[in-house]
Amino acid sequence: MTTFRQKLHGSFLLQTLLLTFLVLALFGPLLNLLIWTVAESWFFPHTLPSQWGLKYWSQVFSPYSDVSGSLSISVLIAVLSVIVCLLISIPAGYALSHRSMPCRAFFMLLFLIPQAFPNLTVYMNVARLFYQWGLNGTVAGVVLVHSVHGLMYSIWISVAAFSSLDPLLARASRNLGAGPVYTFFHIILPQAAPGLIAASIFVFLESLDEFTATFFVGAPDITTLPILLYTASMSGNYQVSSITALILLVPSVLFMLVIHKFMRPEMLSKLGK
Repeated sequence: MTTFRQKLHGSFLLQTLLLTFLVLALFGPLLNLLIWTVAESWFFPHTLPSQWGLKYWSQVFSPYSDVSGSLSISVLIAVLSVIVCLLISIPAGYALSHRSMPCRAFFMLLFLIPQAFPNLTVYMNVARLFYQWGLNGTVAGVVLVHSVHGLMYSIWISVAAFSSLDPLLARASRNLGAGPVYTFFHIILPQAAPGLIAASIFVFLESLDEFTATFFVGAPDITTLPILLYTASMSGNYQVSSITALILLVPSVLFMLVIHKFMRPEMLSKLGK
């Protein structure tokens, strides 16, 4: 009996240690980030800041700060990337959702290729080509590279969204005399809307947080929030970089809650099929 209690106590202690380590690994960096946002003076070897305050918050949100302009251009690029991806992924996703489509597996694999190579090498060559075409340092150039990167999410999720639909509804609409265009826009597309919204959110967040593509294709003319965060951290301004990182974190958390609502189990089961 004593041996059983010792084993039970040892198992409980091990689980407690593992849970503590997991919590520290997940929330430790976030806690450090939150402390830096309100630290006005923090130097080694002090464990906590020697001076607290919101001075850097007022600097970040002042009319003369670069954050508001970077946030605006980041949101603009992300929205345009979502529009470009949806214009491609809605017809492509609907076509690829039909298993009878020729070379379906090849086209599905084709949209994964941008993820198969190191981003640094790809974007260096893209920047060279865009410089020749006059797209380097432009919003259009940044939107193009963000869209290519986001197509993987939008295509695969769109295929899953269209594949999870009930085909009998579309057949009933056609039997009642509706044409293919009417059936698509009034029957099929509304059913796939939750999946398309989820795909849009993934593309938006991917574009909002993208650094490498923007750095090589857009900088120094296009300054998004990730670029500003990098510049602030490299100059040792950890307060501004932490506040910028927190601004990027908030929409990610909120949109992930929305994705959790729209990503239905039957749609998730169709991913990759």
